Amino acid sequence: MVAAARAIETHRADSLAEDPYAEHFVRAAPVSAGWPVRPEEVPDGDADPLWGRLARYFGLRTRVFDDFLLRSAHGGARQVVLFGAGLDTRAMRLDWPTGVTVFELDRAPVLAFKQRVLDGLGARSRAARVPVAVDLGHDWAPALAGGGFTPGVPTAWLAEGLVMYLTPEAEQRLVRTADLLSAGGSTLAYETKPRPTSPAMVADQLYTGTRARLDIDLVALFDPGPRPDSAADLAARGWSATTRTPFDFTARHGRGPAPEPDDVLADNRWVFAEKPPASG
Repeated sequence: MVAAARAIETHRADSLAEDPYAEHFVRAAPVSAGWPVRPEEVPDGDADPLWGRLARYFGLRTRVFDDFLLRSAHGGARQVVLFGAGLDTRAMRLDWPTGVTVFELDRAPVLAFKQRVLDGLGARSRAARVPVAVDLGHDWAPALAGGGFTPGVPTAWLAEGLVMYLTPEAEQRLVRTADLLSAGGSTLAYETKPRPTSPAMVADQLYTGTRARLDIDLVALFDPGPRPDSAADLAARGWSATTRTPFDFTARHGRGPAPEPDDVLADNRWVFAEKPPASG
């Protein structure tokens, strides 16, 4: 679904992010082969709750986290860790500085499907790319180390569209482990929904649309309990953490979803944190 949204965003005249591989993932999977991948394939345009408004949200999110990772890499991070990388192609499509390694953490079947499609396209990475097959609900650090991750090197960590699906314990482990493995100058960004699932969320047209049209119940996949305050946890560990809403970036870029009454997107938060360099 996110790949389809990125494909649609890629072909917009006012695109915020371009992913030339996204539509190929959508077409390669039988379940999604008929989904739209271009704006002209969405008759109602931005008025369509799913392929208009929600897709614009994913396009904006892609751009914001692209910018975060490139800013971190140009600021000295030489390792990038993508939690729940899915069909992310940042290793191929972003202009990385020399010497950056991108670690893609996800389940083995997802990474295998992704690799088959990329191999068929003859895709080449612009950074060293290391897929790491792992279940992020469990201890993922040994698998990351086995992929060649070096704890003493500044790292940019990204959990895009992930932590709301994890248990609170798994989210806390993710933050704690990232902190332990992070050298000074490392950065971390993630997306969260601080409030637990509500009846209004279940009934919102963004989620009823995914259930009715794609047979995907996103709300059922969210962990139902209260989320931990990971931004406060990071601050207690010495990181500086800033929390933003998606609409902050809609205003910045002049594109993306605008606030609506009783808006479930208003619950979303994007957190950006940095670990200060070691003194001395």
